Amino acid sequence: MAMMRLRREDPRVVGSFRLHRRLGAGGMGVVYLGSDRRGQRVALKVIRPDLAEDREFRSRFAREVSAARRIRGGCTARLVAADLEADRPWFATQYVPGPSLHDKVNEEGPLPAAHVASVGSALAEGLLAVHEAGVVHRDLKPSNILLSPKGPRIIDFGIAWATGASTLTHVGTAVGSPGFLAPEQVRGAAVTPATDVFALGATLAYASTADSPFGHGSSEVMLYRVVHEEPQLLGVPDALAPLLHACLAKDPEDRPTTLQLSLRLKEIAAREAHGQGAAGVAQGPGSPHSPHSPHSPHGHASDGRPVGRRADAYADQHTERRSGAGTPPRGAAAPRASSPRSGPSGTGSSSRTAGRNTPARAPAPRRGGQRPPARTVRTSPNGRRPGGPDRLRLMRQRLTVFVVVTLLVALGIAAAQGCQGPSRGLGVPTAPTAPGAPRAAEAEPQGGL
Repeated sequence: MAMMRLRREDPRVVGSFRLHRRLGAGGMGVVYLGSDRRGQRVALKVIRPDLAEDREFRSRFAREVSAARRIRGGCTARLVAADLEADRPWFATQYVPGPSLHDKVNEEGPLPAAHVASVGSALAEGLLAVHEAGVVHRDLKPSNILLSPKGPRIIDFGIAWATGASTLTHVGTAVGSPGFLAPEQVRGAAVTPATDVFALGATLAYASTADSPFGHGSSEVMLYRVVHEEPQLLGVPDALAPLLHACLAKDPEDRPTTLQLSLRLKEIAAREAHGQGAAGVAQGPGSPHSPHSPHSPHGHASDGRPVGRRADAYADQHTERRSGAGTPPRGAAAPRASSPRSGPSGTGSSSRTAGRNTPARAPAPRRGGQRPPARTVRTSPNGRRPGGPDRLRLMRQRLTVFVVVTLLVALGIAAAQGCQGPSRGLGVPTAPTAPGAPRAAEAEPQGGL
């Protein structure tokens, strides 16, 4: 908040507070920076002389100060002291360091959506405490919101009014600020907590666009637009536009409650903050720029596998790790993967395909009779290398099995024939006889005559 030197007409001491600087001036009086004997700094507002002479104003001001004492919450400037019987009534609130929301936006431009939602959520919580105390602020606007290091603070409850009070102008002084007044305030109807919700919606729209949602112009023009025209929210982030439009509804019944507004803004603030902090938050799995997109510029498929030309290098690297080879032998052909579906160990379908379609070349033996480790691993269905000494060894084994089986079969046949021999004279063959000739046993009967 900008500070100015005290003028000649300004008091130097008010109550128990010593005044140091001017903080600003408004429709009700001048605000000073002061301090007490303990060094506590306060923002002290002294009421204008013409208003101080009005008894009705003094009575209303006393009720407002009494209601302000009941406000409890960290989002408001706490009331420290007040003197309602002084020649010029005054009240002092806790001094809040930091620029106003108006000055912040005026100097740096519109705030990001996450920042606007975060500030709005804190302000809605502050208004909730104000409304629970039975008070309506009635003049919530960017210049009455200070951005302190501990969060936003609502100040200037000088024209706050108890719930249900009228907002008619008093002694020629307009109560509130055009562009941030609710339609019911302009019509002179009773104010409610929904009145502050309208003002908060207009304030957050200003923070998002650096402009009032009802434009610029004279007070009459601005008040007419508030009552009869829709707010202009062009430039408000999409995440905030629907909620702010609801806050600026003409009918107070159509606006969200302070509690609903606080919860909704807190959700938006969390989502927007996460979206800005995470890399590529708007990039889903199918986004062209997503690192897991099938068309990712990094050359990876949606499941993390490489695609395109990177698939070949991926297969080569993983195949080398699987084989455990240092340097490839001379004459060994470099592997060429036919499919990117190579397993983590590098011995997937691409390796088997390469083993079937590519002829194997036996590596040259090193000194000492040891084979150099192969650069590539080409496997056969039984898990062994299909060529070289392994193939010769396999042929020898098959030949040995064939010979053994043949000998066993021959011995079996011979044994079967030998078992049939004793039925014919103990295996001694007899001489064949002519057809029709009697056998010897029949021609010569035994036993003589």
